[in-house]
Amino acid sequence: MNNFPFKQTKSGSVLLREFSADVNPTELVWHHDKRDRKVAVTTGSGWMLQMENKLPIMMKEGMTYFIPKNTYHRLLKGNSSLVLEIKEF
Repeated sequence: MNNFPFKQTKSGSVLLREFSADVNPTELVWHHDKRDRKVAVTTGSGWMLQMENKLPIMMKEGMTYFIPKNTYHRLLKGNSSLVLEIKEF
């Protein structure tokens, strides 16, 4: 069973991840990944990305954000669904 606050599919080497507009904000927890990631925002408004020891930044459609491996980060809920394209390397 999927215990994550998102739905995910894979298209080639790209992960497509969708967070519902109804996601419970308490499910958006601090975490880190084992690989570097480039995260592109396909759709979504009002969502923010907060990196370890940094203030949150507004995520914008069409923008790509780099998350270094082993860096704690989290999403802060916006006012719509959020769709991300994630490339790991």
